[in-house]
Order: sequence, then C-alpha cells, then structure tokens
Amino acid sequence: MRICVVGAGYVGLVAATCLADSGHDVVCVDSDQARIQALGGGVVPFYEPGLKELVERNLGEERLAFTTDLEDGVRRSLVIFIAVGTPSAEDGSADLDAVFVVAEGIARAMDSYRILVTKSTVPVGTSGRIRDLVARHTRHEFDVVSNPEFLKEGAAVEDFQRPDRVIVGTRDVRVAEILKELYSPFCRTGRPILVMDPESAELTKYAANALLAARISFMNEVANLCERVGADVNRVREGLGSDTRIGYPFLFPGPGYGGSCFPKDVRALVQTARAHGLELELAAATERVNERQKRVLVEKVLAHFGGEVRGRTVAVWGLAFKPKTDDMREAPAVAVIEGLLEEGARVRAYDPEAMEAARRVFGARVELCPTNYAALEGADALVVVTEWSEFRRPNFDRMKALLASPVVFDGRNIYPPARMRELGYTYYGIGVA
Repeated sequence: MRICVVGAGYVGLVAATCLADSGHDVVCVDSDQARIQALGGGVVPFYEPGLKELVERNLGEERLAFTTDLEDGVRRSLVIFIAVGTPSAEDGSADLDAVFVVAEGIARAMDSYRILVTKSTVPVGTSGRIRDLVARHTRHEFDVVSNPEFLKEGAAVEDFQRPDRVIVGTRDVRVAEILKELYSPFCRTGRPILVMDPESAELTKYAANALLAARISFMNEVANLCERVGADVNRVREGLGSDTRIGYPFLFPGPGYGGSCFPKDVRALVQTARAHGLELELAAATERVNERQKRVLVEKVLAHFGGEVRGRTVAVWGLAFKPKTDDMREAPAVAVIEGLLEEGARVRAYDPEAMEAARRVFGARVELCPTNYAALEGADALVVVTEWSEFRRPNFDRMKALLASPVVFDGRNIYPPARMRELGYTYYGIGVA
C-alpha cells in the first residue's frame, strides 16, 4: 500500500518507519527542511531505541522516503496520516492549528479519493471538523478516520509493532477493512483491532492517558501520606499491585509525571469537558497533584539544609522525563532544577541522552557534566530524578568519596534505604521512612 505520513516528529517518524518496515511504500513529509535532509541521511533527531536502525534499513531498501513536498506525498498515496503536534494552548486546550493547516494542504493536493487518518492526539469532534474543512477545498471523495497512537517513549517501536490494541474510528465498513489490512501484520498474535465511531476513538486516547496519570498522582499522594504516618510506600504498592483488579503498572511513586502526552492530554480532556458544561474534578485534581509533586524533592532538600541552600552545590542525575528517551518536555527534573536555582543553589547535572535538550532548556545556568560521577565532585547532595539503569547499581564508595557530604535524595526509590544508611549515607526517598 502507498502511504503518506505528514509530520516527522516522534509519532510520525515512528509510524512511517514501522509501516515501511512491514513492506509498505511510505513517504514522510515535514515542513522542516533541515530535519528532512538529516532524515534522508539516516540521522534521527531524537533518541528512541531501535528507531535509527529501522530508518537506515528502510531507506536502504527504498521503502521509506522523506520530503518537504506535501503535494507529491499526497498524490502518490492512498492513505495519508496526519501526525503533527497538538500542544497545549494557554487555557490548556489542544492547539489544532497545525492539524488544520495540513488537512487543508491535503485537500488542495488531492486528485482522487483519499483516506485521511488522524494520528495526532485531538479532542472529540476533530474528525468532523477536518471533514468539513477538507470538503470546502476539494471536489474529490475522501474519508476521515481517527486512529489514536498509544506509544510509550523509550518503547515506541515495540509498541507500534506489537500493540496492545489498534483503534480505528470510522463509520464506513470499507474504510475499516482497509485500515485492518494495514495493521494486520502487527496484530497477528490476536491483539484486537477495535472499530468504533470517530468520537469514541478520539475520547479513548485522552481517557486512557488521564487514567494512567491519575494512578501516578494517586500513588504520589499515598507516598506522601506514608511519610507522615511511618508507612513504607513500597509495601503499600505491593499490596495494591497484587490485587488483580489494579495491577502494578503506574503505581510507582516519584517526583511527578511529565513528557509530551500525559500533561497536555489531561489538560485538554479537562478543557473539552468544560467546553461542554462539565467539570472533570478528578482529572483536574490529577493535574494539580502532579504539579505539587514536582516540588517535593526541592522541599526535602530545603528541609535537610535548614531551609537554606544558597551557595550549595546539588548534583542531579536524570533530566529526561523518563528513561530511554531524550525528551524533557514537562520533565520533573526541570521543575526540580528550577526550584533549586530559585533558592540559590548551584546545580551540576547529568543524563545519558538528554544533554542537548538540557542545554536548550537551561543554557549556562546549569553545569552539565560528562558523566554521572563528574556531577558529584564537591556536591553537597545528590538528587536522583530519572531512573536510568546505569544509576541503579553505582559504585557507592566512589560516590561517597566524590560528594562533599553523603546525602542522597532518591526521587525514584531505586536504592534500599537501610543499605544506604549502612553505607553511611543520609538517605531520603519518596514515601519511605
């Protein structure tokens, strides 16, 4: 099948590459000339395990191509995916300007029947708005399908190639069968392809992310209560997770959630409900709890140093919002570091993949170090924000020798508290005594 994917960002590039890898002829379109040129040479502009190798292979086998020419991409394809960004507007609603610009461009380029598939995360009713917009700019027949993505950064290739489920939002049986054929290579083990109306498909994406975000915020509140009453959040998590109705995923306490999906999708869901005269109180509270949680590590640092950290140096391990990505969008580390800087602390930081992103965020305000151990040299404390694997089993004797004082604030509970104290550290976790 001939496919066009508009948008060479995170979702678009992963989708285009994985579709090409399943045998389809795919052209990926983006307006960023520099990005397209780099991708044509096999250079992936962000870190995602396994993606670079797939891009190189499918470029070499001529199933994947990159261009800035939207008209050419549309005219050589039957199915056109819209995979551009939908960032938060000032009021928290989704900014759909890029989606509509692309939809109009597709309409003007069409020379026969096309299927437009919205892969971007969009509010309920967007498929209808795209349909009305395209109809104003073309005389050709077309269909609009909602096909939300459920990719986790750090495991996006795996998620696309082995999805839990694929959701196809259309009322047209013929179109549904075309999308089923497209996704059938990825669902051979019995994972469902769920066909539903576009409105339900659009809402499912937001509802799923809001529910997962709510679990994180709920567990963070439980962790904070554990500290007050002398309980251990790790034991509480085991008790909750072993309930088969609940399960373990997304029950890990920490410094809050971040990234490109949960924050903006929770806000957009809340604003969509308000636009229809409804207040989603739990979703709104989830966002409030998360913003408050991002301050917890700063408060622990301040409390340890008697409320004053001016002139002290704090080492920070982990800048990306989670491991296996270089994405720092709304990362808890940003809030933690900004909070420390506001209090007058000096910050030395390290992340295995997000250093370039950190330079764009902090500039010269933070000293970015070449290794995790280099960040410790002369620091008054270490704050662990992101649980990269290489941070889990460090050389504790070396750490202790490098730190000016052996104090660790473990934002992900990756170190056993009793063991850390045996080694001579002052240790603070999340929800543990």
